[in-house]
Amino acid sequence: MSGQSPPCDPEEIGALFLFEKLTPEQLGRLCAAGRVERCEPGPVYTEGEPATCFYVMLEGTVVLYRRVGGDDVEVTRTSQRGVYAGSMQAYLGDRVRQVYNNSMRVTEPTRFFVLPADTFAEIMQEWFPMAVHLLEGLFFGSKSTQRAIGQRERLLALGSLSAGLTHELNNPAAAAVRATATLRERVGKMRHKLAIIAQGSYSPEVMSNLIDIQERTAERVAKAPTLSPLEASDREDTVTDWLDDHGIPEGWRIAPTFVQAGLDVDWLDQVAAAVDEEMLTSAIGWLNYTVETELLMDEINDSTTRISHLVDAAKQYSQLDRAPFQNADVHELLDSTLLMLSAKIGKEIKVVKEYDRTLPRIPAYPAELNQVWTNLIDNAVAAIHSAGGEGTLTVRTARDHDRLLVEFRDTGVGIPPEDRGRIFDPFFTTKPVGEGTGLGLDISWRIVVNKHHGTIQVESEPGDTRFQVLLPLSAVEEEPS
Repeated sequence: MSGQSPPCDPEEIGALFLFEKLTPEQLGRLCAAGRVERCEPGPVYTEGEPATCFYVMLEGTVVLYRRVGGDDVEVTRTSQRGVYAGSMQAYLGDRVRQVYNNSMRVTEPTRFFVLPADTFAEIMQEWFPMAVHLLEGLFFGSKSTQRAIGQRERLLALGSLSAGLTHELNNPAAAAVRATATLRERVGKMRHKLAIIAQGSYSPEVMSNLIDIQERTAERVAKAPTLSPLEASDREDTVTDWLDDHGIPEGWRIAPTFVQAGLDVDWLDQVAAAVDEEMLTSAIGWLNYTVETELLMDEINDSTTRISHLVDAAKQYSQLDRAPFQNADVHELLDSTLLMLSAKIGKEIKVVKEYDRTLPRIPAYPAELNQVWTNLIDNAVAAIHSAGGEGTLTVRTARDHDRLLVEFRDTGVGIPPEDRGRIFDPFFTTKPVGEGTGLGLDISWRIVVNKHHGTIQVESEPGDTRFQVLLPLSAVEEEPS
């Protein structure tokens, strides 16, 4: 693959733009410390390997690749003399893990001037101390800035999610409070009605029948059918007529409750047959309170169950009680994120789920994938709002060979062609000032590509934008992000 070339020529390397300002003494030292190497077509170094050398091309053609998923994606191809690659951050020393950030291969016999990474670091520190300090400041400052703004991005998302969760929790919580207060009132009236019945001269058999009817009425409430508005209205009229015919006061007020509980005139005929005529009004009133308490308890149960589901969704979204890396069900993650963002999505946007439920669980960092879903859904919602506020968000999952596809499709304004190549760049945003940091898609790209060895891509035209995330179905050894 490679072989030793003639000795290093100071004049040749001095003609390269990287070294053109060096003195003859410095060029001589470079030649003495480095070497000229000839590489035959094929790989020179591989991404992720320890970065041991700094390469400057003298002649030939180099191609640089980045690993994306299981594929090597070409990043740069050039024949320009003087281009350099390899251990370019060696001057940072042990403060940064020194590995090659890409793969390099040559497509024709190519000559390089090669410096060992340690020598490159020494020369940089000795010859350009001020430049090294500036480079260090830029490197670590950029990292720190990205972390700080990335953290702000996450906090902004968390604030938005918290507001949405508070809104979602408030409705069932308020319903439970109202139902509890009403239930207390109804139980009090039931006790009063029971006391009136108990004061009457009713036989034990009649009282036993009444208790039996109460029990069966409660069971009937639990199995009440769901009626259409028209069906409910017709039944209410029929029940009201029956109550009026039997001298029950305010039958029009009782009828809707009985119909909601699944009681009909046949049931009321059974009640009338089981009790004396003078007792019927009290019995109907008592059963009405029974039905109301059962319905109120159902409402409380539904509300508290809803609260429990929301809390579970919040735990699923945050992954607070789970291992950072695990085999995850992508659909559970998507559902929890959609639920957490439901207030932001709003009722004007229709959410369509096209899930392939046969897909297996995948090895992943669920909390970080939830952050990706959040960013992509947030962008889709913003695009739909920009297009008028109403539209459709479709979330689709499917198998794509040995990868799992998650696609977010929106009917928003679309991404202009001139912006599509920049949307994953740090700090690039099309949102108004103050509404976006420009790190949402950059963070998403890092999580998908660096953390999960997947790909993220976009197809867009007005009314049809699709962000597609492809994740490996099997585990891949993690690389540093």
